[in-house]
Amino acid sequence: MRSLSTTDHWLLGVDRALRAIVPHSNPSTRPLPVSTDIIPKLSITEARHVAGLMRINHTGEVCAQGLYHGQAFSAKDDKVKQDMQHSAQEEVDHLVWCEIRLRELSSHPSLFTPLWYAMSFGLGAVAGTISNEFSLGFVAETEAQVSEHLQDHIGQLPVQDIRSREILAQMDIEELHHRELALNNGGITLSAPVRHTMRWMANVMKATAYHL
Repeated sequence: MRSLSTTDHWLLGVDRALRAIVPHSNPSTRPLPVSTDIIPKLSITEARHVAGLMRINHTGEVCAQGLYHGQAFSAKDDKVKQDMQHSAQEEVDHLVWCEIRLRELSSHPSLFTPLWYAMSFGLGAVAGTISNEFSLGFVAETEAQVSEHLQDHIGQLPVQDIRSREILAQMDIEELHHRELALNNGGITLSAPVRHTMRWMANVMKATAYHL
């Protein structure tokens, strides 16, 4: 098997980016992590709220794709590049699960999906150029904040929406696992100003994606 050329790598990168921002363009490697195929009955108000929460979570997964792709693009160490690409691939299932649940709710991903991806790719690329330790620390902090809002969303779901609850619970388990891997591979604790800035940006994204 021949090695990939620079052009091949660029084309693969473009393909990964398009799959991250175009809904239903990724095949899932795993089925929905749910215990039943029964779609819960929700009122119009409940369905709209759950759709808003799932749209936020879908946007978070788009941002994760952009972050990992950006870090793999600029990382100085080949192992870090491979780890970032592997983590991104693992989280494709999360993207697909959110898209499926949104479709079940007769809703859609955020209209600003391309923007969220581009911003996250840029942040990831910058983190990757600073150092491997900072890049991995950025991943760890991102995953910690994602886990926080997943747990918050689980608490907001209607009691009967076991389907969404099980999806988000499995996502949370895997996000925390990615955080642990990043720390174990040398990720550093980011400074308070960086963490606060990340949280502020995440809150802007969540407030926008809930509606749009």
